[in-house]
Amino acid sequence: MTVQDHLLRDKAPIPVTAWKAIDDEARERLTPLLAGRRLADWGGTSGWNASSVSTGRSHRLDGPPPGVKAEGFRARLREVQPLAEFRVPFTVSREEIEDIQRGAQDPEFDDLARAAREAAEVENRTLFHGWPEAGIGGIAASTPYDVLSLGAEPDHYPAVVARAVDVLRRNGIEGPFALAVAPEGFTRIAETAEHGGFPLFDHLTRILGGQILRAPGLDGALVVSQRGGDFVLDVGQDLAIGYTDHDADDVHLYLEESFTFRVTEPDAAVVLR
Repeated sequence: MTVQDHLLRDKAPIPVTAWKAIDDEARERLTPLLAGRRLADWGGTSGWNASSVSTGRSHRLDGPPPGVKAEGFRARLREVQPLAEFRVPFTVSREEIEDIQRGAQDPEFDDLARAAREAAEVENRTLFHGWPEAGIGGIAASTPYDVLSLGAEPDHYPAVVARAVDVLRRNGIEGPFALAVAPEGFTRIAETAEHGGFPLFDHLTRILGGQILRAPGLDGALVVSQRGGDFVLDVGQDLAIGYTDHDADDVHLYLEESFTFRVTEPDAAVVLR
């Protein structure tokens, strides 16, 4: 969680102790939910004022500015990818803030928990499935391979995951590999033991050589290489809490982030349904 002047936190009727409790709660809620970050390379944080990141590419311009004659002239325009920004509002009770100041160790931040879930889903879904209006292509939308069917029975998952790993390896993509799976699928895996009681979770981990991630915002599942360099998350301002206004009962806050995402190697993932 980062702090920026434009968030107007100093204008909020929230003492230092309560701000710490709110920030700590947001961090605890967000960290396990942001599954996409664990599959992508971190491009760094460039600050709230950052508007775009370089793609490293360019395209040729037809000629010099109008009215200029230059023999042998060559020019190119560098390409950039803009950052998208979003806010998810929530409220904190002023009574709760007062109780924190009195020493309450169990603050009730139910609306913050809801906002954290929604903010994490925005980021995750963008990384997994893209955000066309923001010019972001997701992992699932970029992969060139045929979609593999997991089927309804968890016992069939190892064979399908092994096939996905084989597809990646045959196309020159090395591991280790990770399996990102929607929450309901993750629960099935965690609860299922294979023949003779061998945990399905352990079997899949051995096939992958990497981790299995519970991924809110993902439809189905993805097998993804974790060798590095294939997916990049570029963040301007990392998720942070800002202040809007307040009334006699509640303080109105929001979670905010600016980011973009680049798939630099579409061949590094296989979609499972």
